[in-house]
Amino acid sequence: MPYKRIIVLFLLFFAGRTIYAQAPKIVYSEPEKEDSRRTNFEIIGKMNGNFLVYKANRNDDAICIYDNDMKLKERVKLDFTPDQQLINVDFVAYPDFFYMIYEFQRKGIVHCMATKMDGNVKRLTDPIELDTTQVGFAANNKIYTAINSDDKQHIMVFKINSKNRDNFVFTTLLYNKDLLLEHKDRMGIPMEERNDFFTDFLLTNDGELVFGKFLRLNNNEYITKLAMVIKYPDSSRLSVTDVDLGGKILDEIKLKADNTNKRILLNAFYYKQKRGNIEGLYSLLWDKTENKKIREISSLFNDELRANAKGEDASARTAFNDFFIKNIIVRKDGGYLIVSESEYNTSRGGPFNRWDYLGYGNPWMSPMDYYNYSPYGYWNSPWNRWNNGMNTRYNAENIMVLSYNKDGSIDWSTVIPKTQYDDESDNMISFQLVNTGADIHFLFNMSEKRTIMLNDQSIAADGKITRNPTLKNLDKGYEFMTRSGKQVSAKQVVVPCLYRNYLCFAKIEY
Repeated sequence: MPYKRIIVLFLLFFAGRTIYAQAPKIVYSEPEKEDSRRTNFEIIGKMNGNFLVYKANRNDDAICIYDNDMKLKERVKLDFTPDQQLINVDFVAYPDFFYMIYEFQRKGIVHCMATKMDGNVKRLTDPIELDTTQVGFAANNKIYTAINSDDKQHIMVFKINSKNRDNFVFTTLLYNKDLLLEHKDRMGIPMEERNDFFTDFLLTNDGELVFGKFLRLNNNEYITKLAMVIKYPDSSRLSVTDVDLGGKILDEIKLKADNTNKRILLNAFYYKQKRGNIEGLYSLLWDKTENKKIREISSLFNDELRANAKGEDASARTAFNDFFIKNIIVRKDGGYLIVSESEYNTSRGGPFNRWDYLGYGNPWMSPMDYYNYSPYGYWNSPWNRWNNGMNTRYNAENIMVLSYNKDGSIDWSTVIPKTQYDDESDNMISFQLVNTGADIHFLFNMSEKRTIMLNDQSIAADGKITRNPTLKNLDKGYEFMTRSGKQVSAKQVVVPCLYRNYLCFAKIEY
């Protein structure tokens, strides 16, 4: 009998060690004196076993190369960028090289440029001028936007001229993987209503530009009219097709390309009446080849889901009024996941309502007065990361995940409970999603016994939630900016951190 007990204890001991060994491991980069909390940055990705991060301090642009232990191998200053600060930078990364697409203004002309570099940040091409725009004034707003298809075989750079309020003019430049121009087109789109706006923009694996055009009434509150817009690569016009919403009132619209099944997923929360509560999720499946609706589904949130989703101060009736769609994950079988999060702000002047939050810094939610503007607003821009909302408290609470099958019927739903807030900015709240294939991890900061700890909770394919053990090497003094992290490989994510007001980076490996 004693021997049996020893064997059992022995097995339990090594089982515990195995579980612990499989827990994610964190390694940190050393803070550099050049990098403060004001440094603009972009995590480029992983190449040749190294991790590349772009950093901009005033007029000093550099790319840092970190090894697998996040030790700085080299800080490469970019000698080809202009002396003045760049207006915007985008990166398209491949396994062994990347493109840096950037814009700057010289006199009255904005230049959009691109440079190809390898994993050692050695230039493979001289800077290439993609396009120019004459503005006639000092501009600090980005004019050009670069997007790429999921397979990165297509890259598009585009701009929108909004000088004529009745007819916006798109200029699109479609490139292949080798940055060879395939099509350049200039076309207009009628803006019949002053409250016409656009959704986010997608580039499919077949090279189609896809977005939505919608009418938002009552001071930017409700979407009552919607059209799907597709720019096919072999066409020089925008195809605009009206969508019958059946009288539904929609909230913020999010799009996702389902390249395997040649369709577009459109999702939005919906209301039954103006100034009402969010009732459920509206989903539209759109055939991009035939340019027509396949199916639309309205999923009404039941009482059980409302009870699970509501925050500390919310009632079941208003449970989803602060939720915003953050991620849409498409499965190979045509099913998909909708990830949303409760976010709201409060200030000394009173709480922000949902429509204040939607319009906060987002150029698509209010009329613009300058010559061109970008389709992406405040939340997606690394150049506006530091909010300095001194009179504002930023709150981020529960995460809701909905799983749908290929026909749009819901399979399961689950909620990850959390409560986060910050009075300085929203950098330390919200979450980072890491898709390892077997499950989906959510990384977020939580206060435990007056200490901010990085939590890791995961969801399996059947919706089961697992609260994983505390991550290894959680050193005190590091503040994780989880929402600004980036997954760089199947089981690795790089997350920016602050350490004594200096910027550094943590690699988390599963």
